[in-house]
Amino acid sequence: MKDNTLITITRQYGSGGREVASLVAKKLGIKCYDRKIVQLAAENLDEEIDPQSLIQTSYNIPENLGDFAFENIPYYNKMYIEQAKAILKIANNGSAVFLGRCADVILADKPNHYSFFIYADNEFRIERAKTHYGDNTIKELDKEDEHREQYYAYYTGKKWGDPKNYDLMINTSKDSLESVADFIIEYIEMRQQK
Repeated sequence: MKDNTLITITRQYGSGGREVASLVAKKLGIKCYDRKIVQLAAENLDEEIDPQSLIQTSYNIPENLGDFAFENIPYYNKMYIEQAKAILKIANNGSAVFLGRCADVILADKPNHYSFFIYADNEFRIERAKTHYGDNTIKELDKEDEHREQYYAYYTGKKWGDPKNYDLMINTSKDSLESVADFIIEYIEMRQQK
């Protein structure tokens, strides 16, 4: 694996994408950044906010921005800007796996960047919800995905889950999450040998 390999994983809620990202990072001996990005971004803002509430509100999007100077930019937009800065800073310092946070778009022009969209069949997501997400219904899982879709569209101008935005889209319903992680690594190694 080349130095400064950047892997971005976007995932459907309930697909096991977070676990896949963690497995990829562990197998490669690199760090995985997910909610940690929100905390890193918050460190650069003046506001004192509880880290848990930051994570819960990090997908907020504004209804109307109007013309604002930077000092008057709504908090959620400042958070996105600071998250993007944190992602770029981490990316400039070596290989990493990034989960969500529009990292696939933020790092799109970086060399050795590979982006993946992880999704799953509804049956798989429902079963996973029983063991990992407090028995959420498929409707609740889809509602979270709607938030992600809106957030992604607002900040990137692109459609979340559109195959044109990713190197590969992988259905985790068809194989173990460990096999999916191995496949991602094999794909990157194959691409880097060309």
